[in-house]
Amino acid sequence: MTSKDVDSPCVRNCCLDQQDMCVGCFRMLDEIVGWGTASSVRKKEILAACSRRKSRPDVDGNHE
Repeated sequence: MTSKDVDSPCVRNCCLDQQDMCVGCFRMLDEIVGWGTASSVRKKEILAACSRRKSRPDVDGNHE
């Protein structure tokens, strides 16, 4: 599997909070910047971290 086989979680709602986390996709700034050159393994790690962040009740974007 190539790194291009892992879709970006970007939802085009790009806005960083005080911790430099995107409130749209829940990636940290360094994860966003490095996405294009990241391996498929690293991209999957980032996606897993995004999922964990999204499910945290203390995350600003989690008001649903």
